[in-house]
Amino acid sequence: MREEPRARGTARDEVTVDRVGNGESGLRAVIALDSPSLGPAVGGCRMQPYPHEAAAVEEGRALARATSREELVAGLPFAGGKAVIRGDPRKDESPALWAAFARALERLGGRYWTGEDIGTTPADMDAIVRGTRYVLGRSAGAGDLGPMTALGVLRGLRVALRHRFGTDRLEGVRVAVQGLGAVDMPLATLVAEAGARLVVSDPDPAKVANAVDRLGAPPVPPEAILEVEAEVLAPSALGGVVGPAEVGRLGCAVVAGAADNPLATPDTAALLHRRAILYAPDYVINAMGVIAAAAELDPGGYDPDRVRARLSVIDRRLGAIPRGRTARPATARRGRGRGGAAAERAARRRDRPPRRRPRPLAACRRGC
Repeated sequence: MREEPRARGTARDEVTVDRVGNGESGLRAVIALDSPSLGPAVGGCRMQPYPHEAAAVEEGRALARATSREELVAGLPFAGGKAVIRGDPRKDESPALWAAFARALERLGGRYWTGEDIGTTPADMDAIVRGTRYVLGRSAGAGDLGPMTALGVLRGLRVALRHRFGTDRLEGVRVAVQGLGAVDMPLATLVAEAGARLVVSDPDPAKVANAVDRLGAPPVPPEAILEVEAEVLAPSALGGVVGPAEVGRLGCAVVAGAADNPLATPDTAALLHRRAILYAPDYVINAMGVIAAAAELDPGGYDPDRVRARLSVIDRRLGAIPRGRTARPATARRGRGRGGAAAERAARRRDRPPRRRPRPLAACRRGC
């Protein structure tokens, strides 16, 4: 069996891409690292049935950059990274695949620490850690990152409501949740518990039935969720769901959800602004996932109370975006969302803490 990265370290816009293949296990993966000169990268491992390698590469690049923005805004001393595995998690996972992926991480020598993402779970991280130390989101550490990510999105959603409507109260507010996965269902639950009126959608009928049964939320077909008349649209599945062609169909006043890169193009933010639709930048509002995963590397290991105390970073960063500029934290200028650009500027104004290299797994085991 021969196993080696192909086209190793090809770069564009400071993102390096390693293509990793292993015929015996069926592993076909891309590991994208954004600005690796900044230090070790932290980011999740996504597993989806991408139609071809080029789609996986583009997804990896975009997600690595998005993760860098999350970590920058959150004040984490890491670069952004993302692993993308081509495969169906329902049938293509195997111990051999995770062992091969672990060997690929070992070859990177600590330049990338992986974690769970769409299509992977803490159990998968437990399998990977048998072959490498460079794993976060294990059952013995942060575990399922969905609920903590949802808490951060809820905080950001309230900030967005306050800027758009003058109040962060959710009672009676209609929220259209697009997607009902590991982050989306906890978010829908939190929003319902706060008194919001939910509308839900997901391609999986079982997930929709669960939301209807547990939350009493009326469902709509996936193709209709963008048009629902609601104060908030929460895109919480895969990215790119709102593009120029969709802006005119939106029935919401706020776009604020858990999805990475929900805007299909940079120009989409300008179109939202023209319609007075506020956009809460995804890399601010959903940053609690990476904050929680990286907390496994804290002295003493993962502490959920300490992680929850960091929720305030969402309020501070998102709340600071429109200050002195506009009452909308998401608009556009020069092809970029003014809210997004302002978020990055606000983050870069702080003194960045010294980068620390993640501790070896042995040290983590003593405290996690």
